[in-house]
Amino acid sequence: MTKQIEKWDYFEVQLQAQTSGNPFLDVTLEADFTHNHRSVRVTGFYDGGDVYKIRFMPDMEGAWRFVTHSNLGALDNQSGSFECTPPSKNNHGPVRVIDQVHFAYADGTPHHPVGTTCYVWNLQGDALEEQTLATLKTAPFNKMRMCVFPKRYSFNFNEPPCYPFEGKVKQSWDPANMRNLSAPAPQDFWDFTHFNPEYFRRLEKRILDLRGLGIEADLILFHPYDVGAWGFDKMPPEVNDRYLKYLAARISAFRNLWWSFANEFDLMFHLTLADWDHYCQLVQDSDPYDHLRSIHNCRGFYDHGKPWITHCSIQSHDLMQVPTWLQQYGKPVVVDECGYEGDIHLSWGDLSAEEMVHRFWLGFAAGGYVGHGETYVNDAEILWWAKGGTLCGESVKRIAFLRKIIEAVPAPGLFPAPRRAVGGTNASEWIVPGGPSSYQVASHNGTNYYLFYFGMHQPRYRYFSLPPGSYRIDIIDAWNMMVTRFADAVSGEVRVELPRKKYMAIRIEKNA
Repeated sequence: MTKQIEKWDYFEVQLQAQTSGNPFLDVTLEADFTHNHRSVRVTGFYDGGDVYKIRFMPDMEGAWRFVTHSNLGALDNQSGSFECTPPSKNNHGPVRVIDQVHFAYADGTPHHPVGTTCYVWNLQGDALEEQTLATLKTAPFNKMRMCVFPKRYSFNFNEPPCYPFEGKVKQSWDPANMRNLSAPAPQDFWDFTHFNPEYFRRLEKRILDLRGLGIEADLILFHPYDVGAWGFDKMPPEVNDRYLKYLAARISAFRNLWWSFANEFDLMFHLTLADWDHYCQLVQDSDPYDHLRSIHNCRGFYDHGKPWITHCSIQSHDLMQVPTWLQQYGKPVVVDECGYEGDIHLSWGDLSAEEMVHRFWLGFAAGGYVGHGETYVNDAEILWWAKGGTLCGESVKRIAFLRKIIEAVPAPGLFPAPRRAVGGTNASEWIVPGGPSSYQVASHNGTNYYLFYFGMHQPRYRYFSLPPGSYRIDIIDAWNMMVTRFADAVSGEVRVELPRKKYMAIRIEKNA
């Protein structure tokens, strides 16, 4: 019986062969997958124990055939077929950029990323990782920032369950005195010519676990937070290339994958912009499915306008700049890091829940997307932003409320309204153009939906002169998660009464 794989799932070919050399370096393996007159070439990988695998994500229903190509006879000219069936209910395919500044799944379903950060949740051991997944089941997040490599930083001093290369880690961290010992060169203790397949199998399992929850894995390929512990931040250039190709071969067939080339790329001082250009293009060329690609900053921006970058991944507390970035780059803007709700000693991780929610609303109401994080101190030093576990902050349920508001916006989503000088004391304040720069206003592309967020301002009323047509108006309390209908059908000049409170918004929708 022909094997059946649903559209946008992955088909796996498993082959077995022995070699006297290094299977990671000496063996080449590819396969051509053919559907009618269309052919896609895919790279295979060595998975240990004399096992080689090839993974393929079909994007067209019907019969597919494949044939392998290898310099090892036992792997060459192997063939087979499978039937691609329609996708299941919750399988919408990979996320793509549409309409320049918005996202949608491959089947056209809008995707509004509501992200969170758990840098190394996938390197904490099964018990804590399963607890994180249980938390995510009831959380509002549909995107997770996570690292491939382990991280050494505040509240991150534990070793991972295993390592990405063969070898044995040398202790370079003195936990008693909270300092680095002499850091040996990484090639002195890692065999960079031999990957550890177990490490990557663990990563794959967690990416697929997220897929089962409808969560995109925004995978961070490099980061500077190694501080001599392992040396994965300073691998030789040829190792970086080999690592990226191996990773792309293993996981690019997973539909819920986003490539994030670095967390705070500009803190990896030994790498140049030319290096980052090279790595971005290498992954783009190695990924036959063209997954989303971004790079995250600390201080200085990478040029998000470069063609191999699909969307902006930005660290900034200034959410008022979202319309500027949308205009500058003409790509979706995701402020993945705007600060974290918490109480740690670092200023980026001590936001109140009110401020976290406020920043979410500022970004979303400007046509962008915003990411969450939580950094509350606890005796176990299990902070969500680093290790996952459970959530205890007050912002999460309010972010869930905002997600419902945003997902009710007509597709594809919100666009920042133009800003011009307007009056604020009479009926000269029009919906479009928007309003003063002290708050955010966005409109739907069809100009039939408007969202005003007042943030820290607390007006008692606002005047609007509505475009032709009939409109309904809602008053939204972002903090108390309440929507109050102000009017079902109004037109012309309208005075909207407000409760003189912070964190209020007005939603105006045109009636059919």
